Amino acid sequence: MSTNPMFNIQYGLFVVTTALDGRDNGCISNTVAQVTAQPNQISVALNKANYTTDMIRQSGRFTVSILSEAAGFDLFTHFGFQSGRTVDKFAGFADCRRTQNGTLAVTRGTNAFISAEVQQTVDLGTHLLFIGLVTEAETLSDTPSATYNYYQAHIKPKPAAPAQEKTGKTVWRCTICGYEYEGEELPADFICPICKHPASDFEKVVV
Repeated sequence: MSTNPMFNIQYGLFVVTTALDGRDNGCISNTVAQVTAQPNQISVALNKANYTTDMIRQSGRFTVSILSEAAGFDLFTHFGFQSGRTVDKFAGFADCRRTQNGTLAVTRGTNAFISAEVQQTVDLGTHLLFIGLVTEAETLSDTPSATYNYYQAHIKPKPAAPAQEKTGKTVWRCTICGYEYEGEELPADFICPICKHPASDFEKVVV
């Protein structure tokens, strides 16, 4: 059990996009929130090292595409595991559409998008917090939003189990209870000491 209460906070997952001087870009974020209803404003905090952060600071506009449980891991690798400084993330990416503020909304693996114009920028040290006035919003599907916990449990691939080193030993394993007899040959009259089944219920295994 985790002893850090911060891990108990639930986060959504989003693709935050912007456009500047004819260039589109976006990154994965888990820090989007509605901050006021009247006027309707949302906030997003992005690391200063992100190319998207610098572009939003200059363009003053962004779109948040809300990732759903239908999102595949490839969507996360595309927008989260490479930098827009060196890769055009929207080159050949057809699952998007231009919103009213000129940025792109991702339409695959998402259930809604929200576009905003930056009203205030707060320097948080390592991050910039952008507070934006919502200019457009649309629901795309009724698929539930993907939380960070859902991503960890169902979308992110599980690490492969480390391969066990082969010893070259021959064992005979009881198919009934799992008892193992070590040796090149199993005596024909052998009886499992655990479940009392005969040699015919053993299988040969090289470990």
